[in-house]
Amino acid sequence: MSWYEDWFWSDAYTQVYDHRDEAEAEQLVDLIQREINPSPTAHILDIGCGRGRHARVLARRGYRVTGVDLSDAAIAEARSAAADEGLDDITSFQVGDMRDSVCEDCADGVVNLFTSFGYFQDDAENEQALRAMTTALRPGGWFLQDFLNAPVVADSMGPSTHETENGRTIHQDRWIEDGRVNKEIIIEHADGAETFHESVRLYTLYDLKEMYAAVGLELVTSFGSYDGDDYAPDESPRLLLHAVNAR
Repeated sequence: MSWYEDWFWSDAYTQVYDHRDEAEAEQLVDLIQREINPSPTAHILDIGCGRGRHARVLARRGYRVTGVDLSDAAIAEARSAAADEGLDDITSFQVGDMRDSVCEDCADGVVNLFTSFGYFQDDAENEQALRAMTTALRPGGWFLQDFLNAPVVADSMGPSTHETENGRTIHQDRWIEDGRVNKEIIIEHADGAETFHESVRLYTLYDLKEMYAAVGLELVTSFGSYDGDDYAPDESPRLLLHAVNAR
């Protein structure tokens, strides 16, 4: 089993990232509406949607949203949460691999958020995923990718962290190797301990711009935060890219 299947399908994932909340998702969707201004009737694909945090916010704003994720458990949670909010008439969620195109020319916009990219060991497979997202876009459709800022990540690799709360201790070790940022997460609780891993390719703005050109995306602009600040390689907490399908 790949690291992302093991980790993202676990209950522990939501415990480690529970600080990534609805308010953060609202902030990012505010940016999309302000800077991209999608049509009120837009159909948006959320590739790597996880448990549907961003998809639900988009749906609350009136957009039709299709969420795709490899995790059966995440998709089941996304469907349930959308139904609880009465959003099941304008949302759909399906299990799928981001390397496989959902459809052709079916979406007005595609979002790929919270560093849901760079998981595969082979750059060609990561490019294949990006190509599949582009294939789903109608000609002239827009794409927004929310990725880590590689220079800041590389410069801020700190020591191990240890946090204890709610009867569990979370140990995290981070290191960079072969152009990837790696993480080992050990979660100790009353029933024992679980170990998980993350490994994400450290793509830079230049790397992604080249990959975009290869799949037919044209970069429009970049941002360095969910507030829409200008991207500064040595300072920005995030790298957000707005592109359009140049076909």
